[in-house]
Amino acid sequence: MPTYEYKCPNGHVFEVFKRIADPAPEACVVCGASPVETVLYPVPVHFRGSGFYSTDYGRGGRKKEPAKESTDSGTSEKKDKPPEKKAAEA
Repeated sequence: MPTYEYKCPNGHVFEVFKRIADPAPEACVVCGASPVETVLYPVPVHFRGSGFYSTDYGRGGRKKEPAKESTDSGTSEKKDKPPEKKAAEA
C-alpha cells in the first residue's frame, strides 16, 4: 500500500498509508480543518541507454562550417583541390 501526502488549509502536511481505492481523508488529522488537498511531487526521470545523449541527436544533419585558413601558411592544399561532390549530387 502506498503512502499519500495531504495538506490542510492551515498549512499542516500529513501522510496517510492507504489503498488506492480508499477515499481521501475528509479533514486534517492535526487540526481537523477541511478540505484537504493531495500533495503531488515531480517524478524523477533518468534517461538511460543510447539515444539520450547530445552526441546521439542530429547525426549528419548539420553541415560543419569550413575552417578558416590562416594567411601565414604558404600554399594550402585545400585551395589546389577541386571541391568534392557528394554521391547524391553526382
